[in-house]
Amino acid sequence: MNAEINRETIVEVEKNKGELIETKMFNELLEAVLAYNPLLNVARLHEAYSMAGLAHEGQMRRDGSPYITHPIASAVIAAEMGLDEDSIIAAILHDVIEDSNLTYNDISKRFGTGVADIVEGVTKLTRVQYVSQEDEQMENLRKMLIAMAKDIRVILIKIADRLHNMRTMAYQTEERQRVKSLETMEIYAPIAHRLGMQRIKWELEDISLIYLDPIGYTEIVTFLEQRQAHIDEFIASVEEKIKARLDEEGIEATIHSRVKHIYSIYGKMYSQNRKLEEIFDLYAFRVIVNDISDCYNVLGLIHDTFKPIPGRFKDYISTPKPNMYQSVHTTVIGGEGFPFEVQIRTRDMHNTAEYGIAAHWKYKTGDAGLRAGDEEKFAWVRHLLENQQDEDAQDFFHFLKIDMFADEVFVFTPRGDVVNLPTKATPIDFAYNIHSAIGNSMTGAKVNGKIVPFGHALQNGDIVEILTSKSAPGPSRDWLKIAKSGSSRAKIKQWFKKERREENIAQGRGMFEAELKRNDIRMADLSSDEIKKQILKKIAVSSLDEMYASIGYGGMTATRAVNRIKDELIRASRSSKTPLEKITEQVEKHQNESPKYDISGVLVEGQSGCLIKFAKCCSPIPGDDIVGFITRGYGVSVHRSDCVNYLAGRDDPEGGGRWIDVSWSERRGERYSSTLKIEAQERGGLLMDLATVLNSTGAKVKSLSARDVDSAKSTATVTLEVADIGELRGVISKLGAIAGVTQVTRVGV
Repeated sequence: MNAEINRETIVEVEKNKGELIETKMFNELLEAVLAYNPLLNVARLHEAYSMAGLAHEGQMRRDGSPYITHPIASAVIAAEMGLDEDSIIAAILHDVIEDSNLTYNDISKRFGTGVADIVEGVTKLTRVQYVSQEDEQMENLRKMLIAMAKDIRVILIKIADRLHNMRTMAYQTEERQRVKSLETMEIYAPIAHRLGMQRIKWELEDISLIYLDPIGYTEIVTFLEQRQAHIDEFIASVEEKIKARLDEEGIEATIHSRVKHIYSIYGKMYSQNRKLEEIFDLYAFRVIVNDISDCYNVLGLIHDTFKPIPGRFKDYISTPKPNMYQSVHTTVIGGEGFPFEVQIRTRDMHNTAEYGIAAHWKYKTGDAGLRAGDEEKFAWVRHLLENQQDEDAQDFFHFLKIDMFADEVFVFTPRGDVVNLPTKATPIDFAYNIHSAIGNSMTGAKVNGKIVPFGHALQNGDIVEILTSKSAPGPSRDWLKIAKSGSSRAKIKQWFKKERREENIAQGRGMFEAELKRNDIRMADLSSDEIKKQILKKIAVSSLDEMYASIGYGGMTATRAVNRIKDELIRASRSSKTPLEKITEQVEKHQNESPKYDISGVLVEGQSGCLIKFAKCCSPIPGDDIVGFITRGYGVSVHRSDCVNYLAGRDDPEGGGRWIDVSWSERRGERYSSTLKIEAQERGGLLMDLATVLNSTGAKVKSLSARDVDSAKSTATVTLEVADIGELRGVISKLGAIAGVTQVTRVGV
């Protein structure tokens, strides 16, 4: 009896403890909102809290806390952004449609359609089925762009939701930590950047790095902790010098200082191939003043007090970034010889720099209308949506990141209008930025009065003039390789799609057949109606002509098309040949093979003989899309094109230029190492079944280990040698068919 009473007491104590945590968090939320919105309808906010509490009653998070703590924490983050009353209420309710029986109408009746629309918008961002990882990434981005175009508050609340989930990611499985962290780096951090929300972007990047490269993260944190005393001394010294000089001139200012965030340091190490000890510009100082004239006065005083570094001055006040960021930046060297950055801005500029669009998004209660001038601020969302219509998933994902995440170059029209473009943009990008008709009729370009080639990289301050002709033949397909922005490429593709369909079909068919030949697959294998049906289903097109046209105008690559249908074609090819034909084909292939092949199996920009090493972070094998990174003293490091290190470093303005094109050469007999992680239900004989299946594949197994995660789950890791991606997929398919196996993934994905 006493034991029963004790158990009940424990349950009651835990329940009361949870309720105390909820109440404390809600009170903190109230204080945060009232601090900037004294007209808050407290009763309405409390009603939303009660509704969410009932909807999530009995639901728990992985850390053992009541689920309601998550939406409240998300609402606190939204309050830190300074969002309106409807947004805070929507943040509290953002999971109720998905996780309970409450509906859109239930929310609308009690809080209005404005709140209901936001909650439904956040819910829709997570409800979709995907065919591939690229499709998932593109669909996520597309949905977010649509949500932003309709009501920016939807994405702001989704970012708040993701930030709190990342803060509590330690309680998730290792696989989920990695998947969510990569998704955060690929989607949420770039969107936060494009919305100007730098503080949130930095936190998302730093937390993601903990799970994507824990060793690298720990190395940087340890390094900074060891130097903490010196860092504090240096920062205090610089702050004192700046303050003393400003006091002399009677300029009122607030000075902030910080060590650059961890992912920024990590990016410099990777993109510049430098050790931690070789990175000196770790510090940044902000001087916040009252008006714009003081910004430039302070700049002069900073340059008079410290030695400026030539070429490191940027004026984002006169030419703001597309995400509304404004500041004057300069890099100087102090007395100890260490460079550091100084950012000078007004208080309004500082709020925008910290919170981006959220700092300008102050709705009246229940009013979801845009304020005057806001439509222009969000024109870029509409343009990005237009650009993705005919884009291959991977290309769209890559160029959207450039459009959203890359640094900008500011150039001028002959009339003096400022045009913002991605770094390394060309006259082609400039022309299509002005208007599609200008780009389509372009015949040449002048930069600062001189004729330049189409691929000329524009620099800040250039005056660009586009030469056009009514009789121009239209864009060249080569322009797709030259253009740097996704919008330019999309407009070029749209022209080819509309004006050259027959030409696209013919060219696309030729490219497709060439790719089939390169993979030793016969075009005749497509003749079967059943095979055609399977092919069209996998590529999601209605006819082969549609596929050819898409390849022809650049909407899809021939390599990607063939890779998606390769297994079906190989299966059909093998089943249609007699044993004699198969033997004869193998003999002829062996006799006709060229003796020329690169010793590493990789060609660097078409050339053999380069020193090659394969990156351990992603372990590329033939059939993978690959890129190369020029290292210092170690030749070229080969990465997969979906490697997290490549995705993180390719757009870096200082190190991105060291990424180069590489390709697989024709090989004979070479085998490559790859590691698979297998997740399964815990059962006896699992390891024996894995070993049996691996032996049946013929792949050389270098190591195989397994362990029980808990009473219901086991994981195994196998490292094996395969010839190419096709053989690896075959192994993955067979392992996935074993009883109890729930997932097989490549390590490094």
